[in-house]
Amino acid sequence: SENPSVTLFREYLRIDTVHPKPDYDAAVQFLERVGTDLGLACQKVEVCQGRVVLILTWQGTNPRLRSILLNSHTDVVPVFEEHWTYPPFEAVKDSQGNIYARGAQDMKCVSIQYLEAIRRLKTEGKSFARTIHLTFVPDEEVGGHKGMEMFVQRPEFKALNVGFAMDEGLASPSDTFSVFYGERSPWWIKVKCVGSPGHGSRFISNTAAEKMHKVINSFLAFRESEKQRLKSDSSLTLGDVTSLNMTMLEGGVSFNVVPSEMAASFDIRIPPTVDLKAFEKQVAMWCRDAGEGVTCEFHQKCMDQHITSTEESDPWWKAFSGVCRDMKLQLKLEIFPAATDSRYIRAVRHPAIGFSPMNRTPVLLHDHNEFLNEQVFLRGIEIYTRLLSALASVPPLPAEG
Repeated sequence: SENPSVTLFREYLRIDTVHPKPDYDAAVQFLERVGTDLGLACQKVEVCQGRVVLILTWQGTNPRLRSILLNSHTDVVPVFEEHWTYPPFEAVKDSQGNIYARGAQDMKCVSIQYLEAIRRLKTEGKSFARTIHLTFVPDEEVGGHKGMEMFVQRPEFKALNVGFAMDEGLASPSDTFSVFYGERSPWWIKVKCVGSPGHGSRFISNTAAEKMHKVINSFLAFRESEKQRLKSDSSLTLGDVTSLNMTMLEGGVSFNVVPSEMAASFDIRIPPTVDLKAFEKQVAMWCRDAGEGVTCEFHQKCMDQHITSTEESDPWWKAFSGVCRDMKLQLKLEIFPAATDSRYIRAVRHPAIGFSPMNRTPVLLHDHNEFLNEQVFLRGIEIYTRLLSALASVPPLPAEG
């Protein structure tokens, strides 16, 4: 009695692609099987050892036109099973139709919704001028460095001739649907403070700890100011402000030894509205004000701030938003607060929208008891069916002749 699309979704959820040892081979074999069943062309690109991007293609009637790219990642984040009501890789469905599994929201639902939307369109005998590509990429949950970041630089990606891309968004607990047209830039900074060492019984001057105290105060004072700015302005979302968190603190060898060096690591996410060069100067000033021997190094420093147009004059957005209006979907346009593979797509100058059609659903990505209701899942297939029809039918653009 279960809808076959839901059955397929639950089958995908049972494939254990959790870090640190995701079973990518099983996921690719499963998706390739579904793609072949749908009559889609399959291509596998190994971007580095053990990291394969699967491309499924529905060829359009005019291959010269730029294509529609539907991206999703196959990996999922770790779980703490003791906090789960049901085993996280059994895809248990309860009496309310809630399907519990790691990846239910992030983002195996979207992968199957793409495929099932194409199944519906093919069953209806539809064809479109623009080609539709589906890419299933590894390692998004660990930064995408051995996935999409490498893939967009390869000739196989360039050959896709991308015009417009869709990738993951977030669930929305309200009636609205969240649509993400840009992302904050992730910066991971490690600040090292070098000072005078000595015995723990003395008042030693110029210690690493004193300098680190000043650094932490400067960073966390800025954090508090951004936190209050978000709290005091109801028009702002998390993606509109800079978040900053100290995530690691290192130093010391013994209780009675004043260390010569200490280090603190910070995770900073910066919205596209911020001048990144000016912000970098601010970080340098915080370090300089803490004293001599204070340096910072970047472990991640994303400088791309491209955003995707949401103007009605833009043909891609006009097609996307037009479907949402027709279906009476209330959209909330936002900057994505974290990071997805969309940032790599935008960095190579392709418009990308982050959208996971899940409203009236608690945001549970990376959380315990992640679930998605089967009716919300099925509604998402209907939404993608309409979106793909509109996007793949966008008339030739001036640059396409």
